[in-house]
Amino acid sequence: MTTIKRIDPRRPFIIAGSGLRRITLGAEHVEGATNAPSFAGARGAHGEAPKPKRSYEAGGRTLLVAAHSDRGALDEHARQALAAAAITADAKTEVILLVFGELTDDAAALGADKVIELPALARPVFAPDLALAALRDCVAAFSPAHVLMPDNATGDGDLGRRYAAQAKASIATHVVEIDAAHVGCYAQAGQAFATRAWPDVILLDSDAVSAKLPFVGAGVRVAPPPASEAAVSLGSSSDSSRYGDHGTTQLDAAQVALEEADFIISAGNGVTDIAAFEALARELGAAVGASRVAVDNGHFTRDKQVGATGKTVNASVYIAFGISGAVQHLQGIKDCRHVIAVNLDASAAIAKRANLTVIADAKETIAALTHAVTEAKQGRQAPASAAAGTNVHEGLAA
Repeated sequence: MTTIKRIDPRRPFIIAGSGLRRITLGAEHVEGATNAPSFAGARGAHGEAPKPKRSYEAGGRTLLVAAHSDRGALDEHARQALAAAAITADAKTEVILLVFGELTDDAAALGADKVIELPALARPVFAPDLALAALRDCVAAFSPAHVLMPDNATGDGDLGRRYAAQAKASIATHVVEIDAAHVGCYAQAGQAFATRAWPDVILLDSDAVSAKLPFVGAGVRVAPPPASEAAVSLGSSSDSSRYGDHGTTQLDAAQVALEEADFIISAGNGVTDIAAFEALARELGAAVGASRVAVDNGHFTRDKQVGATGKTVNASVYIAFGISGAVQHLQGIKDCRHVIAVNLDASAAIAKRANLTVIADAKETIAALTHAVTEAKQGRQAPASAAAGTNVHEGLAA
């Protein structure tokens, strides 16, 4: 009789990069031994191998990439422009990133060798003349062979065109193809395709290149050129600008289309108290979304549906309450930066997509969040009211 040797399921295991348990072959189970090594060590053994660092000769050719950041992060379009420079750079080329604002992203992972930050010009500050002066001063300081920028409608595209006009530099806009020798774009209303050698300024369309790189850059942060920093500081403190910044107007989240919303909370079949859910959305200032099941049940109108058969969203924060995560819904949130899932089922498909999963009842979580947000708002208002009351009494006493 042949005895089949079976693997003891209680044998030591590690957590692979995919999140699955992997039994350690060749190791026996020891009573009382720790079964789960550190997650960091497991990811090092089974996760992605570290990417090599791109090497280049200092003092050679330079490519300058300029873009605005959004709350410390570059959007996908800006990342693609930086990746285009990194991919086409040879061993004698250095890639410098100029950020209008702060950068909390990993600059090396994005492909930058050096990073310059100008926090005073972060969005939503509207100072196109100061941004133009800063870009001009950085070009003068680093003498880049070419300047690359995302061709968007949120400031970078306009800044690139203004710089090219002022510097009398050659420029290519709406670039959809780029390699080390040429750039290409559509012409004659899309009926023809034109190519040329690299101009001085290159404005790339979205999805011209992939932002995923097989290597990393040096990621060294350097101080802005003195002339640029001084110009920004002087301009910020003076009224000599031809432009007036009247600030931003906060719209009611309910008036913002889902495709344009930056913060969305979405309800699925697991949300039973719709009124409490909508009250949380008002407290958070978030737009309201829903799964197809919730819409079909009549809880939300069809324009709130998120997914392949509804709206595709690209919010910075997307919180899914009681949504299991059907393929169609996951397709609709593929471009969201941070996804948070609240679900009782830890194995739900939405948990695999989420950056953070809260294993809890949706109704209880909604109530707790609403209470926490309300208390936080009251805590901020109380000191301000006290200070205002003090000023009023002082004025009356005077």
